[in-house]
Amino acid sequence: MAQVDLNSDLGESFGAYTIGMDERVLEVITSANIACGFHAGDPDIMRKTVALALKNNVAIGAHPGLPDLAGFGRRNIAITPKEAYTMMVYQIGALAAFVKAEGAKMQHVKPHGALYNMAAADEKLAEAVAEAVYRVDGDLILFGLSGSWMIKKAKALGLRVAEEVFADRSYQKDGSLTPRRQPGAMISDEEVSLAQVLGMVKDGTVKTLPGDIIPIRADTVCVHGDGEHALEFSRKIKERLIAEGVAVSAFV
Repeated sequence: MAQVDLNSDLGESFGAYTIGMDERVLEVITSANIACGFHAGDPDIMRKTVALALKNNVAIGAHPGLPDLAGFGRRNIAITPKEAYTMMVYQIGALAAFVKAEGAKMQHVKPHGALYNMAAADEKLAEAVAEAVYRVDGDLILFGLSGSWMIKKAKALGLRVAEEVFADRSYQKDGSLTPRRQPGAMISDEEVSLAQVLGMVKDGTVKTLPGDIIPIRADTVCVHGDGEHALEFSRKIKERLIAEGVAVSAFV
């Protein structure tokens, strides 16, 4: 039987600002990527989100990003591999402390936004990201864009990986995500998105924005939790996968 994990980026509220529907989304997903304070989140939100994830038996991962709160970590910043490494270690360590304080263990690490996309395409940044995860805890799983440099560098270090695909993003011929600023980057048609997920999970292929069919591995599917219809859509993805004979569970 095919099996897949459903993950979502959570804990992105901070101070007086509430972002997303974390409590509801945690009822649906199997892995949570919790912001670590650089692109979103704060210590209190980190603590609360860890506790909520454990209450819902959802696996916990760190979601480190670039230090860009105003841009939500989605703007490219020219960082060196050394800077990428230290940012990763700092943020992974912060969330790991909250998880340990709750008597639990962290499952994975998934870089956020621009850091994720930069490391997916840049061999040296990917190596730094993987090295940071490995040195903090070699038992952690690195979530990275399917087929990307992050996956390759993590495997070379002996890290376990979960190759990630996206329900609401279109792909390019090289397997990269279409940049958000380009037309067609986001998939708004629910049925198209559901069909894309099923194709990736069951058939191991995806139709790119230009129209090519390319191979892709789907260990975990990202479902965003901050959209207007995110909760309803996440439920539909889970229900459709189960109906198609796919087991939905954390990546262990």
